[in-house]
Amino acid sequence: MPPNSPSPLERNLLLRSLPPVERSRLLPHAEVVTLVRGDVLFEPGDEVTAMIFPLDGTVVSLIVPLEEGRTIETATVGREGALGGVVSQGYLPAFNRAVVQMGGAAVRLDAARMQAAKRTSLPIRNALVRYADCLLAQVVQSVACNAAHPIEQRCARWVLALHDRLATDVLPVTQDMLAEMLGVRRTYLSGILNRLQAQGLIEMGRARITVRDRPALQAASCECHRRVQEHFALVLGATFTPAGTLVALDPDGAPDPLATHGVISA
Repeated sequence: MPPNSPSPLERNLLLRSLPPVERSRLLPHAEVVTLVRGDVLFEPGDEVTAMIFPLDGTVVSLIVPLEEGRTIETATVGREGALGGVVSQGYLPAFNRAVVQMGGAAVRLDAARMQAAKRTSLPIRNALVRYADCLLAQVVQSVACNAAHPIEQRCARWVLALHDRLATDVLPVTQDMLAEMLGVRRTYLSGILNRLQAQGLIEMGRARITVRDRPALQAASCECHRRVQEHFALVLGATFTPAGTLVALDPDGAPDPLATHGVISA
């Protein structure tokens, strides 16, 4: 690592939110890996042996494959979070598929070591428990969205979620990939994207979608994106730029539910 370059753990917002002393405990055990678009990190039934923390620009989707052949995305994980053993204790079968959508670097930490760290470090435990709650909220909201909202709103929500995680208006996403995530045919999705482009919300290019008018895109979306953002802010102390990019997490600065309800621990 070049002198004065940031630790890889600081390139993931969840890990960066930890006190420096806690990051230093994890750093010797952190392996920086390169994820390639299309990589499958685990399949349903696979034993989850590691936690993966995407770094800037890397995005992974949690997907439910259906017997009929379709796949539906339930959550998007970028540099704000982690996957693999976040909720469980690790070394348990995965329920869904994790697919790399935007390739790049990630930090890999052994699941058993992370569970030991959670047992001995309150800041690590607090950050991971709060993130698990936000990840579950994202999954639950996605289920409701897929069941209740038209594809036009769902498409806008997905583009916004990706825009949140990338520090650029140019999203390296193909129509084929977006159609797969939304569980619709590419030809059907093309018509929706053409309408969004005609309204000046986005601009389509070769293997990319450029966000041109985020406020209008938010208005075209359903409430699901906003509700997930609000939950991240409340539970994880998330900070967003005016453009919508998620730039910081502060789990220790988020409200303490025990203090809020007047519960005093010994």
